[in-house]
Amino acid sequence: MNNATATYLGANGWFLDVAGFRVLVDPWLFGPLVFPPGPWLLKGEMPSLQPVPECIDLLLLTQGLQDHAHPETLSMLSKNLPVVGSAAAAKVAKRLGFTAVDTLNPGESTERGPLAIRATAGAAVPAVENGYLLDWPGGSLYLEPHGVLDSSVEERPVQTVITPVVDLGLPLVGNFITGASVMPELISRFQPQQVLASTTGGDVRFSGLISKALEAGGVSEASPEVTEGCALITPTVGEAIPLAASPG
Repeated sequence: MNNATATYLGANGWFLDVAGFRVLVDPWLFGPLVFPPGPWLLKGEMPSLQPVPECIDLLLLTQGLQDHAHPETLSMLSKNLPVVGSAAAAKVAKRLGFTAVDTLNPGESTERGPLAIRATAGAAVPAVENGYLLDWPGGSLYLEPHGVLDSSVEERPVQTVITPVVDLGLPLVGNFITGASVMPELISRFQPQQVLASTTGGDVRFSGLISKALEAGGVSEASPEVTEGCALITPTVGEAIPLAASPG
């Protein structure tokens, strides 16, 4: 029996509960989102922020950038909370005072509670960051926030995929989120039972120079084709979604 849920927290944040083991992923739960060198470049504000979940067992970070390792949010959390993250994310966590930080590079694995965690090569922004394959008795999940699929990951069943389902880019630079483009390969590689769209945002409002460029670059909306038996789910912020169980 699989008793696992995923709750969308807005932006890139998720809260996973796997058999009572509670994982906070890329949270932004307090204050604005500001990218260096300042708000003139890019500032994000979320009108309604979710509360910090109780009894967190693990902080899992895909990237070291502010929209994944959000400094104000991380500063609110207990510094005794175990952290697993990309090399860049681990540096941020250590700088903020976390005492149990493990760096997981693409291809490396670790175990926490019921979870087997394997890092995959994620987005290059500019250094290569992480995606994650999570396995536990009764289920599995693949998560990567920019729509990147590591070519070295073998074809295998994964019950749940969390991915953006649109392409998003900047003029002259090109797409840095490629969820729509990678969707067919994700479906083919993992044959998931459900795909959770991670680009609903939670009503984030952006301002600054990059936000204007993003508007000019535009979002390429996708109508992702999923195989029969695979549900495409647009999450509602704050509502727990039951995760599909492995067959048998």
